[in-house]
Parts: sequence; structure tokens; C-alpha cells
Amino acid sequence: MLSLEQKLAIADEFKELTRKDVSLGRVNYQFDGSAYDKKNVVYHLHRSGNGFVYAGRLDGYETDEKGFANIADFSEDQLRTIIAASIESLRGEEGEEDAEPGREEIWRNEKRQTLELKYDEEDLMWYVYAGLNLDGAFESYAEAAEYLKEEGFSKA
Repeated sequence: MLSLEQKLAIADEFKELTRKDVSLGRVNYQFDGSAYDKKNVVYHLHRSGNGFVYAGRLDGYETDEKGFANIADFSEDQLRTIIAASIESLRGEEGEEDAEPGREEIWRNEKRQTLELKYDEEDLMWYVYAGLNLDGAFESYAEAAEYLKEEGFSKA
């Protein structure tokens, strides 16, 4: 297993990442150029050598409910590969279907009824509200938008 210092040195190689020291001696690295609300690429690197990398948009990695892969036992090459792939996955592409454009959107149907789509960064979820009532909860913008379109709504 790589030490914290080794993992920090590898993460420091990625100039597009910004180091953020957080509680309990842990370290995050954020990608400020993310096309999505997700910015943490490297999450909670700890002096024990444990830590996580965002792989929620990648294939081939076992992730937790928030999309993070545990990198405790990764080699140098594996760590460099997943960090580079994570950054690329967060760059997005112009017009990409599941791009997460804003934190709040209003959607309307032909009857002029409105629903509000909101992103909750703490829960990492997209919520659809009808007034004050919760209408649905989704893990991605694409899922929420598909639901709204199926219900006859379009962005206002």
C-alpha cells in the first residue's frame, strides 16, 4: 500500500487539481474545471493511506453510493490512471446529455404547471418539487430530466 506522502505526491502531479486540507488531517483534491456539481476528485486521503477517488462516471471500478472508489491498495500506476480518468469524466462535453447545468431549474408542461428541479450538494441528489412537496429524487441530472420529459415537462 502506498503511504499518504506517496499518494499526495501523485495527486500533486495533476496541475488541474487544487489541494484542500480538511478535518482530521485528511486531504481532498478538487477539479475546479468540472462541468458538473461534483468537484472532489481525490477525497479524504488519510495518513493511514486510505482514501477515495471519484469514479461515478467511470466503468470498471467498484464505488460507494456517492461514486467514490476506495484506493487504499492501489499501485502508483492504478492511482494515476483513475485520477486522470476521473478528471476527464468531469470535464464533460458541449451538449452532453447528462451535463448538470445548474443547481435549480423550472420545468413546465402544456397546462402551464411547473415543477422545480434542484440539486442538493450535501445529498448528491437531484430533487423534483411541486411547490413545497417532493415529487421525486434522482441520482443524476439525466435521470431527473428523463422523468420530467416523460411526465410532459420541458425546461422553462
